[in-house]
Amino acid sequence: MKIFATIRFYYGAAVISFIAAGIMVPLMFVLKNKRNHILHYWNRVMLFLIGGKIVSHGKRDNSADMFVMNHQGIIDIIAMEAAEETDLRWVAKKQLFDAPWFGYVLKLPNMIEVDRENKTGLTKLIKDVKETKEKYKRVVAIFPEGTRTDKQELLPFKGGTRIIANKLELSIQPIVITNSKKLLNEHNKTAHSATVHIHYLDTFQVDKNDKEWYKNLQIAMQSVIDEEMNKHERER
Repeated sequence: MKIFATIRFYYGAAVISFIAAGIMVPLMFVLKNKRNHILHYWNRVMLFLIGGKIVSHGKRDNSADMFVMNHQGIIDIIAMEAAEETDLRWVAKKQLFDAPWFGYVLKLPNMIEVDRENKTGLTKLIKDVKETKEKYKRVVAIFPEGTRTDKQELLPFKGGTRIIANKLELSIQPIVITNSKKLLNEHNKTAHSATVHIHYLDTFQVDKNDKEWYKNLQIAMQSVIDEEMNKHERER
């Protein structure tokens, strides 16, 4: 019944909020050298407490410069952090960094802040991604759609990801996440026990002379999304 799914949603949201703000942030303040481990461990705890599991298809390539993913909601991030010990550097909008207290979940592990209202935002983003690759040796994690959506069709990819990848000649691993919306649906405020499926596609080296690579990336990701729905009835 929907009422129980709604109750479960608010329970899940409360669990995520409490662990993020009440446990992860204080621990990251105190244990500065353990911030990456704190992120992975407590995201696994979150997933367990709200009734989620993860099944991976393919292999995560931690030598890639950037992970490019589709986006439905917060579970996408939780699942990616919970799945492995990869030191990800997420690209997130400035408003999330500015959120009282919760913003420290992004600030303390040194994630990448994007100010969409600032004309110099793209220049800063290119600099931050270059620094991530050359100095920090972390993998950049980005949602090229730019926002979460409840649609099966991928939204048109924003141009920023393409410009950055061309400029820095990045290696990219596309990742498709399905069924996360069933675990916690932020659009209709429902939640159920569910298994999140993470599909790791083949890593490729960006060739800026190939004018179609960005379009082909979206086509390849959409193909996996469609197959997941047609064969297994798993929404993205």
